[in-house]
Amino acid sequence: MVWKTAILTASDKGARGEREDTSAQVIRELVEEELGGEIVEYRIVPDEPDEIIAALIEMTDYFHADLVLTTGGTELAIRDVTPEATRRVIEREVPGMAEAMRYAAMKKNRGAMLFRGIVGIRGRTLIVNLPGTPKGVHENLAAIMDQLPEALLMVTGQFRL
Repeated sequence: MVWKTAILTASDKGARGEREDTSAQVIRELVEEELGGEIVEYRIVPDEPDEIIAALIEMTDYFHADLVLTTGGTELAIRDVTPEATRRVIEREVPGMAEAMRYAAMKKNRGAMLFRGIVGIRGRTLIVNLPGTPKGVHENLAAIMDQLPEALLMVTGQFRL
């Protein structure tokens, strides 16, 4: 199964072209190599709730991504609003996946407890918030990678008992 995947980076500096988006590169590699996914959309937006919300809606409702992976905007800074924007878009949360990411990352770095990312479902799309650093992306995505295919089968309605 080839999972249609969209990547959304929330970063003021990235949106202004002042920072290379290395976290999205890590996501792309893991999705293509580990998950067998295809990137159908990639976008960088500033840390503005309305822009994050609009991008998430477009990625789910227009591009019909099976999986949307966000990076950035998930810590404690005043402009870190990705989890709040994601909550306004999703219909249901998947707390166990977010907990698994935090747990795995905290075993290596206690600072991971400051990660506020969530996982949720909009329609037939799974949305996963990831940290804004390449290392954080890798650690968190690796923590749930083995469960992503089953989760995507369920969310997209393809899971059969």
